[in-house]
Amino acid sequence: MSVNKAILIGNLGSDPELKYTPGGQAVANFSLATNERWTGKDGQKNERTTWHNIVAWGKQAELAKEYLRKGRQVYIEGRIDNRSYDKKDGSGKGYISEVVVQMIQFLGSRSDTGGGGAPGGSEPPPSGPPQGSAGDDDLPF
Repeated sequence: MSVNKAILIGNLGSDPELKYTPGGQAVANFSLATNERWTGKDGQKNERTTWHNIVAWGKQAELAKEYLRKGRQVYIEGRIDNRSYDKKDGSGKGYISEVVVQMIQFLGSRSDTGGGGAPGGSEPPPSGPPQGSAGDDDLPF
């Protein structure tokens, strides 16, 4: 058995960039910042920001483009994917890790760019279960 699952709550570092594949499939890319805060043994407060590359497909990509803006807080569930690409300068291959969205929930109000607060009434409903997951009728209990 194996599991590949990422759960993130963070703030967008950029507005989602929406493109379409030659086959017409929507794909959105954006960055997400998560913060870790701790107090060291010396009493010094520390903070570290980790940046995540996020990829959403289909309807989730289109909703991300419509509702998400830089600074907005969001909850993401997805799988971690690693891929390589040819560098534009021809110097070889580059490598990137991405979180491919399986579920996204917008946090805060639609106009909120700082995160926090309760979801507003103008929000779209959270997306359904990840594609390929079992529905309630398929559960053995």
